[in-house]
Formats: sequence, C-alpha cells, structure tokens
Amino acid sequence: MQEDLIRGYYDKQTDQEWHRQDRHRMEFAVTKRLLSSFLPATGRVLDCGGGPGRYALWLAERRYDVTLFDLSAACLERAKAEAQGVGLALAYEQGNAMDLSQFADASFDTVLVMGPLYHLRELSDRQRAMAEAVRVLRTGGLVAAAFITRTAALRYVAKEEATRILELYEPMLNVIRQGFDLTFPPPDDDHFQAYFAHPAEVEPLLRGAGLAPLGVYATEGFISMIDETVNLLAGEEWQAWVELNFNLASDPTLFSGAEHLLAFGRKDR
Repeated sequence: MQEDLIRGYYDKQTDQEWHRQDRHRMEFAVTKRLLSSFLPATGRVLDCGGGPGRYALWLAERRYDVTLFDLSAACLERAKAEAQGVGLALAYEQGNAMDLSQFADASFDTVLVMGPLYHLRELSDRQRAMAEAVRVLRTGGLVAAAFITRTAALRYVAKEEATRILELYEPMLNVIRQGFDLTFPPPDDDHFQAYFAHPAEVEPLLRGAGLAPLGVYATEGFISMIDETVNLLAGEEWQAWVELNFNLASDPTLFSGAEHLLAFGRKDR
C-alpha cells in the first residue's frame, strides 16, 4: 500500500518534482559540487530513485553513462522528454529500490540513492535498498545516499504550520522518537508518510551495507529554510553563497539544522 501511495504521489507531482531543484537552489548546487568532487571522471551511473532526472541529465551532460531508475512511470516519461529536448541519451528502468534484480552484480561504477531512503520507514527496508545498491556496484565504486533529517519536519511545522502545534504535538514527538508519523493531511493518493533520519543513523547504515564511509554533508549548508533572499541572487553573489555553504557542509554541527544530508561510501570489496 505504501508503495502505491508513493508511486501515485510522484505520478501526480512530476512537474513539481522537476522544478523542486529550482526552488531549492542551494541543495542542488552543493549536491552537484559534492558529486563532482567524489565521482570518478567517467563510468556507469545508476540514479536509483532519481525522479524526473535532474541529476541524471546533469551527469549525462558530463558524458557519464547514466541509467535512471524510478518507481514512477510519469517521472521517467518526463525525464525522457527533457532528455530528448536537449539531445541527451539515458537508459530508463522502472522499479522499486529494494529490488534491482534487472541489473547484474557489479555493473555500475556509481550508484545514487538520493530519494528512496526518504520513504522507507523500516530499518530492514533501508538496509535492503542499500544492500541492492552495493550489490550492483563494482569493487572500488561509490554510493551517494541522501536523507531527509528528523528536524526538517519539525522546522517545517514551525515555519509553515506553527498555529497547529497542539494538533501536531504528538506526531512531532513521534518524529523525534522514531522518525515518522507526522503526516498532514492524512495519507491518500497525494500524501504519504515519509521517513526522517537522525544524523547518527547515516554512517552505521553505510557500514552495515559494506561501505567505507567517506563523508556526510548538509546539502543546504547553514541557510536551510532561510534561503529566500539568497535564492534571488545570481552571478558572483550567488556563487559566493554556494562556496560558503559547500565549505561548511561537512560540519557536523549543521547536520540537524539542514533539511537533507548526503553521505558517500566506497565499496572496498
């Protein structure tokens, strides 16, 4: 049922997902800087749960051999249309991040898991998704895994729904305790329960999958949810803010204040 809700949500919100990185410019910019720093110069990339393909197309522009894999058929169709519009070639596969059986062992140089872990509430499911990512990764290859932080949900309520504190108090406590059960409005075809990770979970999840952790980063840096003015900038002013946030992204004191964390791990054997 949860898989159907997630698929239905992204099938209906494809346009919003395509433009999400325009609304969250710092996350997009810092993530691209991090990927540029960690990825090998060439190779096969599996963008697992990559939605309508913003990162997949960006990597294809840089001549990586990219396969975009997603639960949502509508997101894959949007990615195809966007790729054709700019003359880029990608491979496309539909499915669940916990089952990458259509891909052979050790068939990719890099695997991006930058979406599926937002929705897997059970630890065993997150472990299964990471195990599949590692299985299809060659020895020496790289996994980049993204997480929504636990406090992102709480900060959102404080910013956008502050007057609902009495109604949402218990669900917010649940987020603090276990990372989920804060959903509004109630789940239906357009809404579903997400999973909000504690920063302390990130490296153990990577190690448990057989990866050597290489770093964890707060992709919004220190302007998480206070980025409205920065987002209006361009040119050297914008680049200066990106540089500052990129340089501070690895500071653990920012991890609980950012909306997203991006972790990198290497498969050593």
